[in-house]
Amino acid sequence: MANNGPFDIVVLGAGSGGYACALRAAELGRSVALIERDDSLGGTCLNRGCIPTKALLHAAEVADQSREAAKFGVKTTFEGIDVAGVNAYKDKVVSTTVKGLTGLIRSRGIEVVHGTGRLTGPTTVEVATADGTRTIEAGHIVLGTGSAPKSLPGLEIDGERVISSDHALRLEHVPASVVILGGGVIGVEFASVWRSFGADVTIVEALPHLLPLEEESSSKRLERAFRKRGIKYELGTRFESAKTTQGGISVTLEGGKTIDAELLLVAVGRGPVSDGIGLAEAGVETERGFVKVDEYCRTSVPTISAVGDLIPTPQLAHVGFAEGILVAERLSGLTPPPIDYDGVPRITYSDPEVASVGITSAVARERGYEIKEVTYDLAGNPKSKILGTQGEVKVIAAVDGPVLGLHMVGARVGELIAEGQLIYNWEALPGEVAQLIHPHPTQSEAVGEAHLALAGKPLHVHG
Repeated sequence: MANNGPFDIVVLGAGSGGYACALRAAELGRSVALIERDDSLGGTCLNRGCIPTKALLHAAEVADQSREAAKFGVKTTFEGIDVAGVNAYKDKVVSTTVKGLTGLIRSRGIEVVHGTGRLTGPTTVEVATADGTRTIEAGHIVLGTGSAPKSLPGLEIDGERVISSDHALRLEHVPASVVILGGGVIGVEFASVWRSFGADVTIVEALPHLLPLEEESSSKRLERAFRKRGIKYELGTRFESAKTTQGGISVTLEGGKTIDAELLLVAVGRGPVSDGIGLAEAGVETERGFVKVDEYCRTSVPTISAVGDLIPTPQLAHVGFAEGILVAERLSGLTPPPIDYDGVPRITYSDPEVASVGITSAVARERGYEIKEVTYDLAGNPKSKILGTQGEVKVIAAVDGPVLGLHMVGARVGELIAEGQLIYNWEALPGEVAQLIHPHPTQSEAVGEAHLALAGKPLHVHG
């Protein structure tokens, strides 16, 4: 028989924020119900975001390696992309991860309710399930309904010629040509995949650079690398209109330039899934569709919290995860500190990768810091030479103060940013990091070299 409560906590949405909250709350002895409208747990990240896209990116890396193997003295023949095989690999990664997560959640005694939930009061959620309607009561409700792809006014995503990232993950062929609207993380990653698979790719970005939130030098490095790879881009250029043609889609940019392609991927960001979940009826304040919260993820209603893409914090799975844990601990009587969002690592898994933590030099100056910075070119790093990658590690520090930001470009630099996170979040001085011994030969030495230079004792730095 279904338990309608009262539970200690009901979580609406089983994405990164919601399931992390449920797991941590159960670990702390709370009774928890987890409501999810999809058949699979894990939300966007696991089913339509982080995990499947990174699987595609790895397949793209393998394709590039097979094409370029001769320069390493390995004889291979690249015969093409078996899209059905790529999708089978991607789907298996997703399905086995979902299965593992589902088992973990059930093992913690969390009641999973599959259905569409909406608030009917400050402590009640009504769930439309396959078997009817249930009203579930709880001492506290946590909202984690996530986000969905956005479009632009007048641009309809039809799923055929004009597609979202959700559609892109389900494509059963490699498109001959694609225009990607948006040069943020999603657009850049799909551009990287499709180019490796053999497509002709053009990115259209209204702001002056790809990855406009990153350090400008990182964006310029990525643009240079994309140009070498044959990925085209129109920067500082706004989209005007699109119309279907016999062969695909014709995209018109501000100023009159047109680009013809088979597909148009709309990657202009994701918006919160906040309509239809009863926010206004329950008295939960919103702004531009996002639920307003304080630094502890508390909404305007004392018995309701919100986490993840539903609130106006960085749209990253690991941010939602951390927010879910914070809420679970707060509701269980602990005193977790607020999240320093500047201290969250950010990675774009393109080729080359772009990774950062902390603030950019522009933001540092806006905040009144007098800064010093060092850029270490990966050309001086032996492991990067072995991998055949180019890029840089840039470190920004306050004069006579701690490291404020680390910004990296190159193959596999996403794996280096965990050290960067520790350096930033523990407010390390460049001289303190310079004392640490980095293993040789690794790319992590580039982090050490940059700090040696900042500390006034450059070793393998030219000029």
